[in-house]
Amino acid sequence: MSDEGLLCWSCGRPTGVTGKVFRADECTNCLAALRCCRGCRFFDPTRRFQCKENIEKNLPDKEKPNFCDFFQMRDVVKTPGGISMHTDTKDTRKKQFDDLFDD
Repeated sequence: MSDEGLLCWSCGRPTGVTGKVFRADECTNCLAALRCCRGCRFFDPTRRFQCKENIEKNLPDKEKPNFCDFFQMRDVVKTPGGISMHTDTKDTRKKQFDDLFDD
């Protein structure tokens, strides 16, 4: 986590939020809602209802705040080409390791 708080899923800048993310929290830079599907580590466009968790109901606007019990802030990492969003999985760790040796 950045010294200035969590990074925004939308713009990649520090949000000023350092603890729990509440429904009313917004990015101070782009005003994107932070507690929304797009900002959650379980967001996955390839899954049913675009969520890795087994949710019962689709939330149609993935960028609006919600009360989902599964919500966990997504890891956002600044990269030279912009921002990258990922969760720490075995596959991502393996790819990161393999990328160290690509020329």
